[in-house]
Amino acid sequence: MTGRTANPKIEKLIVERWSPRAFAAADIPQEDLDVIFEAAGWAPSAYNVQPWTFLYAKKGDANWDLLLSQLIDFNQGWAQHASALVYVVSANNSTGPDGTTNPNHSHSFDAGAAWALAAIQAQAMGYHTHGMTGIKFGEAEKALGIPDDHRLEAAFVIGKIGAKESLPEFLQEREAPADRKPVSEIAKAGKFA
Repeated sequence: MTGRTANPKIEKLIVERWSPRAFAAADIPQEDLDVIFEAAGWAPSAYNVQPWTFLYAKKGDANWDLLLSQLIDFNQGWAQHASALVYVVSANNSTGPDGTTNPNHSHSFDAGAAWALAAIQAQAMGYHTHGMTGIKFGEAEKALGIPDDHRLEAAFVIGKIGAKESLPEFLQEREAPADRKPVSEIAKAGKFA
């Protein structure tokens, strides 16, 4: 239990999901990763084009060092203990049934929906995730072979929670679920202002 206060009608998994930085260095079975990715694939997307691709590495595999090295140093410091590291990439364009290619205005939005479902599925399976944009943008796209017509959106790690004492002291204080803004601050009827 996270100690957060929320409307009791909100799904418990949503309220209990948070983004730790302390991870226990443990393996994650491929079948668990596959379930998390399949859940992400059930996200809604414009015209059902599913514009996301997940590039991933499991701790210690042949891709781990490459993917980890594309995070900024601060994130490498704690993310190295997670079980899996995932980059979310979206396609800028979509191809219609007639073969025409058009810009996909919602590709980032849709990829974000897929990441959210991955995070919720991981939570349901006893894992935690932490999303981040502390990536070496501009270098990572080339290092990861991302085509020019795709966008590197973000990265996230998956793993089991570890002891907060494994983190530097300044991060230990922050290693707790954060509260959320009230609905009155995030939803407005009608116009923005």
